[in-house]
Amino acid sequence: MTRSVLVPSSLVREAEDQREATRKLGYIARAAVIFRADRLVIFPDEDGETRWGGGFVETILRYAATPPYLRKEVWGKRDELRYAGILPPMLVSSTTAGDSDELPALREGIVTEVGPDDRVRVNCGMQHPISLFVPPGMDITEGERVAVRISSREPVRARIVDKPLPGFSVSRMDLTEALGLPDAGVRIATSRYGESLSVSRLGELTTRIADADGMTVVFGSPGRGLPDILGLDPEDVADVEPSGGPGFDLWLNTIPRQGSEVVRTEEAMFASLASLTLTE
Repeated sequence: MTRSVLVPSSLVREAEDQREATRKLGYIARAAVIFRADRLVIFPDEDGETRWGGGFVETILRYAATPPYLRKEVWGKRDELRYAGILPPMLVSSTTAGDSDELPALREGIVTEVGPDDRVRVNCGMQHPISLFVPPGMDITEGERVAVRISSREPVRARIVDKPLPGFSVSRMDLTEALGLPDAGVRIATSRYGESLSVSRLGELTTRIADADGMTVVFGSPGRGLPDILGLDPEDVADVEPSGGPGFDLWLNTIPRQGSEVVRTEEAMFASLASLTLTE
């Protein structure tokens, strides 16, 4: 089952400074990890951007999604990462298992050298990069990130596997393109103007998501919800398609009795995904 989360490039439009913008994005990344999102997509909302736009949002989220043992090698020093130290740890379960007694563990590694005889050296958080065989059919280049299955640390036994990397991926994509992906599943727009989520409605919806083998959940930005971003009348949100392309399957109000006039994007993510990822 594929879980995709879409957020606008104007996500940190109301942040007072870069530190606050970084902190907010840390909560976005945490929500993606906690609720096992496979894909975190940033779609353009240039009209809503202020000082920090899509490039900054993408950099911080990509950094947060990178395992700590790879961050220095992958990112080095960048001005956008000035306050990266305040990001909460992601603690991706399949990755952190390698730091405990739970083996085998799947970890992300980065290829540091391509050698002869179908072997490469991979930095995957061990004391030194390790030499591994390239699986048949895989074409691996230097700098590429790969999934490594570790079955023993003393002695080291590991192999590269053709599997999705642990955690979530980060990309930038037009909203229409993201909604039209083959594995988009049930496409849900979140808005206070959408259909209220209820106990009875939730049961039907979770079954629908399971039958579609996934979901794509789309969020707005502070002070600029999805209707504003798409130029829609809030009263008509259930009857339109964005940009004339693939539309939403439903508009959903996941916090029907909100006590605050404004629900922040990161708060909406926790509330929405907590409900939508429930099982029977």
